[in-house]
Amino acid sequence: MTESVFTYGAPGLKFGEGASDEIGYDLSQYDVRRVLVITDPGVAATGHPQRVAEQMAQFGIEASVFDGVHVEPTDASMETAIAHARDTGPWDAFVAVGGGSAIDTAKAVNLLTSNDGELMDYINAPVGRARAPKNALKPFVAVPTTTGTGAESTTICVLDVLAQRVKTGISHPRLRPTLAVVDPALTLTQPAGVTSAAGMDILCHALESYTARPFDSYDRKTPEQRVPYCGANPISDMWSERAMTLLAQSFRQAVHHGDDTAARHEMALAATMAGLGFGNAGVHIPHANAYPIAGQVKDFHPEGYPADEAMVPHGMAVSLTAPEAFRWTFEASPERHLRAASLLAPDHPYDDGPGALPSVLSDLMQDIAIPNGLAAVGYDEGDVDDLVEGTLKQQRLLATAPREVTEEDAVAILTGSLELW
Repeated sequence: MTESVFTYGAPGLKFGEGASDEIGYDLSQYDVRRVLVITDPGVAATGHPQRVAEQMAQFGIEASVFDGVHVEPTDASMETAIAHARDTGPWDAFVAVGGGSAIDTAKAVNLLTSNDGELMDYINAPVGRARAPKNALKPFVAVPTTTGTGAESTTICVLDVLAQRVKTGISHPRLRPTLAVVDPALTLTQPAGVTSAAGMDILCHALESYTARPFDSYDRKTPEQRVPYCGANPISDMWSERAMTLLAQSFRQAVHHGDDTAARHEMALAATMAGLGFGNAGVHIPHANAYPIAGQVKDFHPEGYPADEAMVPHGMAVSLTAPEAFRWTFEASPERHLRAASLLAPDHPYDDGPGALPSVLSDLMQDIAIPNGLAAVGYDEGDVDDLVEGTLKQQRLLATAPREVTEEDAVAILTGSLELW
């Protein structure tokens, strides 16, 4: 019997300019007294986290700022944050101010201060032991300062496991934030390079959830088998299509004219809507490829990110194989791929075949200075086997792909992504 039920979950949402000024009041509704604000050094330098912390005092809430988040977090950096929270706690609630790195770190902190064990106990199999938390987590407010990750809406946190040189995650419904506070004004300080990479993450969230395996193509699940990622469904489709429409209007403008408040507003709205879509439908091949691409980085230093360490930012890593991935998935749902191409570039002279969406993506990526494929960030043909091995470890993501992905398929997609144009 095939599935006939889809599920939908989302945090509470407060969206709009000035929304971050109300977090003290929001937390006072949960009867909390001590709050840990979690951020990274770059965001801390903007003053936003300290401002968020200070406004809580008028509601009788003591707030402290931890600014030690690592951009593109690792198991080691998350363990440092967890140790800090345990040593300085107990805390009644957590607030993350920053990009996906801060929000994901805060999810891990909330998990490991509310439950016993260590990080590897909860990391997805086969990298970790995939243990489910026994205890409920504390109230958690996610305040994104970048437009892209969607982490404020999802049930997952992403990290690099250094010893295994792989990017993976923790996934459980209890990780979903209690409240997402999206204030577009906080994104005005986002550099162009970050806007490009994070914006491609928004786009791939929308595209991957829109082209994901349909929820009713799976075998029927029992209630305890249901997971947050249930496949493409009518609700996620609605969010994904609207996100693509917003991106078509604002993405290029936000990259090239970062002071355009209307474009920043639309990008923040697109990120929120794409997050509400993929947080329920799921993502697939580009994200599965992105984990080893980011985890096995050699010596690439992207514009707009900390200059003292090599990294391939998550959104950039996702985008680098997206054109080839969507060329490969085309046959599963040609009408969806063509619909996506028309939403993203209504005036683009694309054909009606598998190259339509890759052409739209490549044109966009060139315009916003995304590197020209895997070779441009330091990989060559000799690295493909290791990348494929890392991709195939992401079975939770690949299960959502509209076609079954074999090792041969992964090799073809990654090899075809060495140089995109």
